[in-house]
Amino acid sequence: MKAISLYFQVHQPFRLRRYRFFDIGNDHYYFDDYSNRTIMEKVANNCYLPANKILLDLIKEHGKKFKLTFSITGSAIEQFEKYAPAVLDSFKELAATGNVEFLAETYAHSLASLKSEKEFKAQVKLHRAKMKEHFNVTPKIFRNTELIYSDEIGEMVGKMGYKGILTEGAKHVLGWKSPNYLYSNALNPKIKVLLKNFRLSDDIAFRFSNQGWNEWPLTSEKLVDWIDNMEEDEDILNLFMDYETFGEHQHIDTGIFDFLKAFPTYLIENTSVKFVTPSEAVKKFDVIAPVHVPNTISWADEERDLTAWLGNELQDEAFDKLYSLHDKIYSCSDEQIKHDWLLLQTSDHFYYMCTKWFSDGDVHKYFNPYNSPYDAFVNYMNVLSDFISRVNATCPSANLENLSMEELERITKRYQSALRKMKAASKK
Repeated sequence: MKAISLYFQVHQPFRLRRYRFFDIGNDHYYFDDYSNRTIMEKVANNCYLPANKILLDLIKEHGKKFKLTFSITGSAIEQFEKYAPAVLDSFKELAATGNVEFLAETYAHSLASLKSEKEFKAQVKLHRAKMKEHFNVTPKIFRNTELIYSDEIGEMVGKMGYKGILTEGAKHVLGWKSPNYLYSNALNPKIKVLLKNFRLSDDIAFRFSNQGWNEWPLTSEKLVDWIDNMEEDEDILNLFMDYETFGEHQHIDTGIFDFLKAFPTYLIENTSVKFVTPSEAVKKFDVIAPVHVPNTISWADEERDLTAWLGNELQDEAFDKLYSLHDKIYSCSDEQIKHDWLLLQTSDHFYYMCTKWFSDGDVHKYFNPYNSPYDAFVNYMNVLSDFISRVNATCPSANLENLSMEELERITKRYQSALRKMKAASKK
């Protein structure tokens, strides 16, 4: 093992307020400012501020020996601007060290790459401008929403000029092969692919505080020993995880911050393994082989597929209805409509409609404002119905079909019984 790439995803959605059927046509503001502010302030105090301080101290202690990578969504940065400017300042301080790489992605943490190349490119361009504005960087490596990837998405990213892309080292994709090498896109070998080592990443992100885990407790010494015992010719270990792992998913009393402080230092002082950024990795290492991903993957849940967002008919109905507006939005000049359109694409809205009540159920409850997927669907479709009315009023030629109460009831009643059965099954 020659190098380690440490990457953190930073994202917060603009959550929707309780928007009822009778609000349609009467109130055009959709977002829950109180919840968004409260959650941002909570995560800022529990995670972003203390974790950023630890990372800055590590950089000051180790200099260029310690490097890391962030991908921060546009919606998260907007919330930093509104609710937590100290967090934004702390990320800027990290950026100023030159030890931190910032990746490109979709501005709204959206699923646009699955539906519209035009919208996908537009959001990436918007995000790139945000990175330049706040951090004075132009990203060279891409990270799609939730590491969503396929051969076609990778090729599309390459056409935008990016040198590499991150994704999941999914078992069903790799088979017997290791994620600890540099791969290339199957359609365009010039595009390098960095694969997450999900076992070691998830040991930190999900199993760190699990006292029932046979490797608990996870210590710096133990993790470094595992790294040392990997195959000699493996090039790079990619540890990718949500930044909220530190202080939110894994609370301070688990010792997660002590681990964050100790691990880089122990690795640097006891091994020859080097911390590298993704940009450095794609230059430093040779591609071992193309990775073939004909069917789209992600880093979500046990299946590592798209079913967290597009796994049931509720989600598909909402997703298709949203993107049926695509061409009409591009004919509108109203900036507020365009911004609302952007935030309504955030993948979290579809995640809340997930009906996977089994092994992944607890994951889908994190900061979920709804009591059920049904509630999430109805709320979103009410908002979308009002949004369609606004588009019709602003762009009279649009002729978009609005959603009636009868249509919403018809759609959702089909799934209420199935949802109840899934919930009952999950409790057995």
